[in-house]
Amino acid sequence: MDKKLELVLHKGGCHCGAIRFQVWAPRVLHVFDCNCSICVKKQNRHFIVPASRFTLIKGEDNITTYTFNTHVAKHTFCKTCGVQSFYRPRSNPDGYGISPHCIDPGTVEREEIEQADGQNWEAAVQASDISKWSKE
Repeated sequence: MDKKLELVLHKGGCHCGAIRFQVWAPRVLHVFDCNCSICVKKQNRHFIVPASRFTLIKGEDNITTYTFNTHVAKHTFCKTCGVQSFYRPRSNPDGYGISPHCIDPGTVEREEIEQADGQNWEAAVQASDISKWSKE
């Protein structure tokens, strides 16, 4: 099977360990590097998975959420250390955006980076296939 399609179990979490999750995703991660206002400020690179492939193992009570503009994206952070390990992206509210740097070592082979033009969000989303990433 193609390594780009084979799903493996990745585990990860925030810096202090209060939030832990697991996610089924390929070994080779398709990572979006977005230039929208919030992603630039927090250097948010993320890969997207369907909600069914994500499980929060612990820390639900330690998560806080930030929204702005359309309030569709749910930017979640650890209340203790402030790290965003995952969030619900506006482009894929039916899935999760996972921060690859929050995945524990050993399961990621490499990242393939795609630049995402969040500064021109409406046009960029219509011109891309980003919505497919949160589908089964």
